[in-house]
Amino acid sequence: MRVKAYLSLFRVQALADLQYRLAALAGATTSIFWGLVEIVIFTVFYTYSERAGAGIPAGLSLNQVVTYVWLAQCLFSIQPLALDSEIQAKIENGNVSLDLARPMDLYAHWFAKIAAGRLTPLCWRGLAVLAAGIVMPAGYRLGPPASWANLLWTLAAAASALFLAAAFGCLLSSVRLSVDWGSGPVFMLILVSQVLSGSHLPLQLWPKAWQRWLFLQPFAGYLDIPCRMYLGSMPLEQAAAAIALQWLWIVVFVIVGRLLMARQLARIVVQGG
Repeated sequence: MRVKAYLSLFRVQALADLQYRLAALAGATTSIFWGLVEIVIFTVFYTYSERAGAGIPAGLSLNQVVTYVWLAQCLFSIQPLALDSEIQAKIENGNVSLDLARPMDLYAHWFAKIAAGRLTPLCWRGLAVLAAGIVMPAGYRLGPPASWANLLWTLAAAASALFLAAAFGCLLSSVRLSVDWGSGPVFMLILVSQVLSGSHLPLQLWPKAWQRWLFLQPFAGYLDIPCRMYLGSMPLEQAAAAIALQWLWIVVFVIVGRLLMARQLARIVVQGG
């Protein structure tokens, strides 16, 4: 019955978020514009690096980088950019006691809500970005996947990325629940996650000495791992291990988030009459 309640909560929250079509369109327009700016910048760097004989860094061609940019702008929408506004308001004004009064596990309740909030931007904003990338002129166009098998593994990795984002979002909520002096630590963690996900610069363009660490750290699972699978820059033999790595970090985030939440709830005091 509890699982059914969580699924119903997920469905209701997702349907409610899907109604904000104008906001999704505005977000998609921003992503498309920013993607074009990034593509122009990468084109300039690649053009002049080839003329200077510097070569192509990390084995990514310009066409692959262009495709990476569009995929990154699509998957960027599932990343936690801030705390869920409703959860943050409940933490700050003390109304979290209302959720505690429900016959539901608080962590699972918040996980379902956050997961729905991460899925709906992907349905509107992400798909609009992909559609724009497909119809762009040559040189700015989203390229096809390396193979049909790569596409299937990409979809599996993207689904895992959604759960990873939800688990990290719950961890952020647990951190905010445990901190009574503001949201500074939460926004610092969000900034770090965005940089290390590859959304600003493909991780394969970072220094070679950092590549193994960048691949193993949790935030590569947001979009870098799905992008590698789509582009074929990761051998398909490593795809299952990469998805297993995503789920390993999901488990870690869930355990740490639950421990932080349980620690805070054990000493929480609700006042009123």
